[in-house]
Amino acid sequence: MKTRYRLIRRGIRNGAFYCVDTNTGKRTSLGTSNEDEAQQIIQAKNQSLRQPVLNLQIAKAYLAGSDNGINTRTWQQAIEALINTKQDANKERWMRVVKDSALTPLLPKVIIETQAELLLRVLNSGTVSTNVYLRRLHNFCVDMNWLPWPLVPKRQWPVVRYKDKRGITWEEHCQIVEREKNPERKAFYRLA
Repeated sequence: MKTRYRLIRRGIRNGAFYCVDTNTGKRTSLGTSNEDEAQQIIQAKNQSLRQPVLNLQIAKAYLAGSDNGINTRTWQQAIEALINTKQDANKERWMRVVKDSALTPLLPKVIIETQAELLLRVLNSGTVSTNVYLRRLHNFCVDMNWLPWPLVPKRQWPVVRYKDKRGITWEEHCQIVEREKNPERKAFYRLA
């Protein structure tokens, strides 16, 4: 099998090494002028094409060297860790977020094995609140290095769209006052 990526050195760029995709002809900088490092990067790129099934396992093995919980940490554990950083009303708010039915398919999943499609499905089945809090949870996992990179890039998150807000009409106010059983409140509402 012909290798897809090959290594070149550009002398006019301070001897930096570049990766050339033989299918497209596109050149990308490897960010190094060390030949051994550049060779390893090229070998990894070519090997990843030959053994796509093993890629996730190899990545997990490398990541487990720096964090032994990376292979087992779930979204449920992440949200519990996030809740433990909160206090008072914020903590109560996050405890209500856990009960959101849209998050149910996500919580038992291992973070590192989660696909972006699952997050997008959760967002589509949820509400504005789901969008806001799932984004915060995702960013918390990225910040804690539990996700090596964002599953959904910043610009790809669906826009938060709030519904129009309005005050109640006089007729709606009168209906509320008529339904009120407490005479003190009823008198107060009539004054307003």
